Amino acid sequence: MSRTTRFAIAASVAFTALGVTVGYAQPAPPQAPNMTFFVTSAGSGKGADLGGLEGADRQCQALAAAVGAGGKTWHAYLSAQAVGGAAAINARDRIGAGPWQNFKGEVVAKSVDDLHGDTNKLSTETSLTDRGTMVAGRGFTPNYHDVLTGSQADGRAFPVGEDQTCGNWTSSTKGSAMVGHIDRKGPRDDAASKSWNASHPSRGPDGGCSQNDLRSTGGGGLFYCFAVN
Repeated sequence: MSRTTRFAIAASVAFTALGVTVGYAQPAPPQAPNMTFFVTSAGSGKGADLGGLEGADRQCQALAAAVGAGGKTWHAYLSAQAVGGAAAINARDRIGAGPWQNFKGEVVAKSVDDLHGDTNKLSTETSLTDRGTMVAGRGFTPNYHDVLTGSQADGRAFPVGEDQTCGNWTSSTKGSAMVGHIDRKGPRDDAASKSWNASHPSRGPDGGCSQNDLRSTGGGGLFYCFAVN
């Protein structure tokens, strides 16, 4: 083997190790133009600081657009608490009327009442990401089953008082956020800790809103996205 050939192979290995692909086009993401519900495949990277409801909605819209579903208006399933004279915003009031279907075309809920009732179909197998993948839940390491909602079980915001939205999704340092569990075993399950939208407040060594905090209890800053129309 010549010196030139050895150098070329070494360079190729080095580029591969760095995650660089030379001479090959990256494959297009899978397309799902009819999808109307998904779990974000990634968080903001800043814990529960999503840039407010507007920033979260933008992320939903961008992820949907990447898989061919950007022609719809997308909103994050997040509540905001009343503060500074502004009224509270309920997650259930910002997601449209339904029905909603996942990446594979499976209907997860027929209406807002169905979504918050005993007959919705949300589970590990149906709460798929924008890429059509399942979220790693209990039994996996790491575990990402916590999903940000800031909501009570009925989809409404918490009353004024203890912060359950990390400063209405603008803080990675102060407050806490109510999370749901992506991997509940069935509708409503048999314990509040297994609710899809109101399992427990976030917590961790930094308080509850940082990326480190969310990871400590099995999360990554993921949230639900619904097509409004």
